[in-house]
Amino acid sequence: MSSVLIQHYLAELAKLRQVGGTHRESVVREAFKDLLKGWGRTLDLTFVPEYEIETPAKERRYVDGALLYGLRLPFGYWEAKDEKDDLDAEIELKFRRGYPQDNIVFEDSREAVLIQNRREVIRAPVDDVDRLRRLLDLFFGYERPEIAEFRKAVEQFKADLPAVCDALRGMIERAYSDNATFRAAADKFLKTARETINPSLAEADVREILIQHILTEEIFALVFPGSNYHEDNNIARELYKLEHTFFTGNTKHQTLKALEPYYAAIRRSAGQIASHHEKQAFLKTVYENFYKVYNPKAADRLGVVYTPNEIVRFMIESTDWLCEKHFGRNLIDKDVEILDPAAGTGTFISELLEHFRGQPAKLKHKYVEELHANEVAILPYYVANLNIEATYAAISGEYLEYPNLCFVDTLDNVAGLRRYTGQQIADLFGMGEENVERIKRQNRRKISVVIGNPPYNANQANENDNNKNREYPDIDKRIKDTYIKASTAQKTKLYDMYARFFRWASDRIAENGVVAFISNRSYVDSRTFDGFRDVVAKEFNEIHIVDLGADIRSNPKLSGTKHNVFGIQTGVAIGFLVKRAKAQGCRIFYSRRPEFETAEEKLAWLSKARLSEIERSEIRPDARHNWLNLTDNDFDSLLPVASKAAKAAKKPSQEKAIFKLYSIGVSTNRDEWIIAESVDSLATKMRFFETHYSNHPEDSEAATPVIKWSRNLKRRLAQKRAEPFDDQQIRLIDYRPYHREYIYDSNLFVDERGMTDKVFFEGNVSIAICGVGSAKPFQALASANVFGVDFLEKTQAVRDSGDNITDWALKQFRTQYRQGRQAGRQAGRHWMRTTRKVPAPPSERSIFSTTCTRCCTIRCTARSTRRISSANSRASRSIRISGAGPNGARR
Repeated sequence: MSSVLIQHYLAELAKLRQVGGTHRESVVREAFKDLLKGWGRTLDLTFVPEYEIETPAKERRYVDGALLYGLRLPFGYWEAKDEKDDLDAEIELKFRRGYPQDNIVFEDSREAVLIQNRREVIRAPVDDVDRLRRLLDLFFGYERPEIAEFRKAVEQFKADLPAVCDALRGMIERAYSDNATFRAAADKFLKTARETINPSLAEADVREILIQHILTEEIFALVFPGSNYHEDNNIARELYKLEHTFFTGNTKHQTLKALEPYYAAIRRSAGQIASHHEKQAFLKTVYENFYKVYNPKAADRLGVVYTPNEIVRFMIESTDWLCEKHFGRNLIDKDVEILDPAAGTGTFISELLEHFRGQPAKLKHKYVEELHANEVAILPYYVANLNIEATYAAISGEYLEYPNLCFVDTLDNVAGLRRYTGQQIADLFGMGEENVERIKRQNRRKISVVIGNPPYNANQANENDNNKNREYPDIDKRIKDTYIKASTAQKTKLYDMYARFFRWASDRIAENGVVAFISNRSYVDSRTFDGFRDVVAKEFNEIHIVDLGADIRSNPKLSGTKHNVFGIQTGVAIGFLVKRAKAQGCRIFYSRRPEFETAEEKLAWLSKARLSEIERSEIRPDARHNWLNLTDNDFDSLLPVASKAAKAAKKPSQEKAIFKLYSIGVSTNRDEWIIAESVDSLATKMRFFETHYSNHPEDSEAATPVIKWSRNLKRRLAQKRAEPFDDQQIRLIDYRPYHREYIYDSNLFVDERGMTDKVFFEGNVSIAICGVGSAKPFQALASANVFGVDFLEKTQAVRDSGDNITDWALKQFRTQYRQGRQAGRQAGRHWMRTTRKVPAPPSERSIFSTTCTRCCTIRCTARSTRRISSANSRASRSIRISGAGPNGARR
């Protein structure tokens, strides 16, 4: 790989010299930059051009580029010089000015020199491939001592943290039973937490919040030495009071002693970071790594990943432009209230403060009164507080507590939503606590802008993980009454976390406002989001989508780590939704980045892009609320094979489809147990499975290596449903096309039977059709057996029997065939006249042509033959069946 990169570098260098017609540094250095970027990417190093450093004399300098670890610590540096320069003299000059000497490459497109630990290690002509490769191997083989220590400490941290957490949990449990002072303080804190975070919180949640506080307070003290944050912050004060009731003497030190190498490594690493921005990035990395070790399920559920600053700045600048364009006001202006509903590490609020730099009076008012943020997890809440307060102090020169960060689950906080039909405004919070007062104060404000990065995950990948998103009754009801009600999809997943945040934000902003989210891109073109697209186009007046793509599931040729800005599998888009009072209609603008553009290239583009200037197209949604992949065809003229509306119809006149009853194929959710190639094998497996299920404790959350859980099976266990093995329930199943196996057709153990008793029964033949969203071409296959949901891709089954054909369909066929017979008779008579020269009656002479009155020429015969063919084609085309339709029907 290294030789390939070097060969590519030399070819690019020659091309730049030839096409550019110059050897100037500013032109030819791009080739070496690309070499370093490509090589660094293979080692998870990030290349940053024009990297700012602080010299020992406290002066600011800029090297041409630096490669950074994930911790944002510099790995190595690069400085390019002109071919006309004396390279050695330039190296000496740079070192006198305080440039780093631990790991830096100087090059002038003719020769490269590597300096490590203040001495020259190797120099190489750039066209000597072997020697240049040796130089780069040494450069990229370097590791800073503090990074080596940190990596070692992280591995030790992973090993030691579970034992430390268990010890802390044991201490807290003993304190609950033996320490009256602790118990009283814990009860008080639990009451506050229930009022401000989630009414269903329990003592176990207080324990976990306290443990996170104990484990992370040391980290913040190390990264921000001298900060009085813990003494001034309202939530931290309460946690310290709780902590001091059971940590006495040397107990805390002894409990956390195993983690000291990790804290020491953080201390040494943080000491190398000078700028506030780098400290933020460093702390965010520590936060991610800590959370993913401490609580990987919560990290997945909460979407623990920070938003790159390039994206944040682009969103802030774009939102500012939209506010100015539509409302004649900027974000920093008075009465423009801004809210980040999922603050995470506080990146958006911190960057907003940077955006407001230079207007100190307005900045202070905005900071104290009109910048709001919510966070539900204690660790990111702490990080957000530190980032925001430290950013303000760095800009303004004074420390001031940030009074508008609320410790609350945004989706539970519905008291501040606008009044929509049927909503009951209620004060959900008690009195007295400072954090409660913050939430109440936020709810009283008229929010103009909601901006941020909401969690993305929709569902847990495996029910055995016991890691579901929790339910939000008020917001979920709003989704059901709006997005889902307007949808024609057969099945919807519109309770994704980011869809919930879109719904909440749409209800929260004022009559004039902007919602700006970076989120999962599914709402742009997903079949299940047709109702969402319909509703937002009615609730907003202008929508801008910047589609960053990189949906790995739809294009396996992409790489999440290489092409996705978050390094994930889900495609990403930035959406701006503008609401204007009394405005009519909605204009939708769309821009998409190239499919194979790397994440680094996307971020580089975003760092320079302006929403007001980027090239975008205006979308005009079709009648089915598609924004992309618009089609122009005769689909709506075809007969639906089956549809949700016909299935739910109460009157025969409403059953406008050929078949009334349809269903998915059988979905077991545990094929490895329920299906087998032989009766004996299946019977053995199911007896074993049934025994383990029957003996399983009623607590469905308990882990088991045998049972593959699903939501339905957990519910059935909770209902104490049981079922002894019965070999009469074994029957044939068409598992795949032309491949039969046996299924244990159980109401208890089969997850979704797909209306088996009504669709799959003896003597009936069912037709399988590939379902909506199938990636394969349209397919249909009939069978007399049960078939599974994957018999064809996303199988839909219709019962092929007379009583399942609707009266409406029968009428359509009779009408069309009657017209076809009439056209056939007319065509036959016309043929007789043209070939046998039989005169047509005057009443029929205008049927085919006013010029054909005698029908006696060869020319007229050819014309009438074409018309006969056309008439028959029209009769048959009117009843043909095609593939999937946009409203979920088959036609």
